[in-house]
Amino acid sequence: MLKSHGCGELRAEHAGEQVTLAGWVHRRRDHGGLIFIDLRDSTGLVQVVFHPEQAPAAAGVAAEVRNEFVLRLTGQVMARRAGTENTELPTGAIEVLASSATVLNTAETPPFPVNQETNVDELTRLRYRYLDLRRERMAGNLRLRHRVVKLMRDFMDERGFIEVETPVLNLATPEGARDYLVPSRVHPGSFYALPQSPQQWKQLLMVGGVDKYFQIARCYRDEDLRADRQPEFTQLDVEMAFVEENDILDLTEALYHRLAQQVRPEWTIPAQFPRFTYGEVMERYGSDKPDMRYGLELCDLTDLVRASEFRVFTQAIGAGGRIRGFAVPGGADVARRGLDEYVDLARAAGASGLVWFQFSGAGPLDGLTAEDVKSPAARFFTPEQAAGLGEAMGAKRGDLLLIAAGPDALTSKVLDVLRRTVAEQRGLADASTLAFLFVTQFPAFEWDADEEKWSAVHHLFTSPF
Repeated sequence: MLKSHGCGELRAEHAGEQVTLAGWVHRRRDHGGLIFIDLRDSTGLVQVVFHPEQAPAAAGVAAEVRNEFVLRLTGQVMARRAGTENTELPTGAIEVLASSATVLNTAETPPFPVNQETNVDELTRLRYRYLDLRRERMAGNLRLRHRVVKLMRDFMDERGFIEVETPVLNLATPEGARDYLVPSRVHPGSFYALPQSPQQWKQLLMVGGVDKYFQIARCYRDEDLRADRQPEFTQLDVEMAFVEENDILDLTEALYHRLAQQVRPEWTIPAQFPRFTYGEVMERYGSDKPDMRYGLELCDLTDLVRASEFRVFTQAIGAGGRIRGFAVPGGADVARRGLDEYVDLARAAGASGLVWFQFSGAGPLDGLTAEDVKSPAARFFTPEQAAGLGEAMGAKRGDLLLIAAGPDALTSKVLDVLRRTVAEQRGLADASTLAFLFVTQFPAFEWDADEEKWSAVHHLFTSPF
């Protein structure tokens, strides 16, 4: 081995030991003769000191190196003087006093800083991927992924699952996207298809008597790129025989608890994941993947406004639609410009507009006056009627109501966009909280009014949670 220790492995108990290290120059500082180099490898960073009087040859090498040079050095681990420790580094209690050093490889000036997190153009990062992977964030992502995959394998093994690698070269079968095709050399004009999932293979395993299977599976799908889509990806693929729905949900819940406890113990995760049907989440949140870290639940106001004189509402109801909305706590402080932005978001989502109410003051909505209510529809509702809308939505004085009218598909889409926007603006989502849920009983198809046909809601052979 060209090194005796990893750079990030050294601690105070190694003081006095002679070590040999190898890695990249993360940062170099010349303090009037004394040269300090932060040396980096896959285990972390350590500070190395080059003293020109004690090791002139090594100091001469250090004087010539620049960031990303590859060094091999030998030296003694020394405890840092009191007050000079670096508490931000695991190795911050010690430093290495170099006695010899060799340049293993020189480096040109990199196209972007490797030793700091900066916004770098993605194409540049991909072109110099080997440099991008040296950055702390990217290296940390690789280590985290390795740890998560290992935890998954251990978890499945403890429960009697066996890992089976299924073929990558397949016959083309109808699935959720287009296949990537690989031409056959032996059979000209014929092609293999790369798997979109191991669906058929794992079903064959069940028939073959393997009743608990899993695989860290590579999947390939030729579909348009989106934020959550890419041509190839890895998934934990699981299949079980002789089980019911709740058995699968319980297994998944236990796995996510294990991952959260082992990988991010500081994060909050519910003891039991809420279980909703598709209809329930669409009714309460307007989305089949709602963010449960905050409230802002939707409310059906149709019966309350059915007899009103506000034509926007009555026409929507007459056409078979509904009136739905949610309350924004403290939303009376939203300025007119902010309210206009909400209206624009609603229109961008397909609505003809958005109705809002603001209630001034503090406390319950009892005794509202016309001066307490601000709304573009205020002249169509008495203060008592406006208070009734607010009370149905759990609002108080100082709150804001956002209301949409139309078919359920439209109001769900509009209110979901507004709900997520309001939560982001008002900081309602705690980034350290994992609010998982299960959504079951997805419909197989839904009507596409634009295309005038039924379209699949999800993969026809699987139902997502």
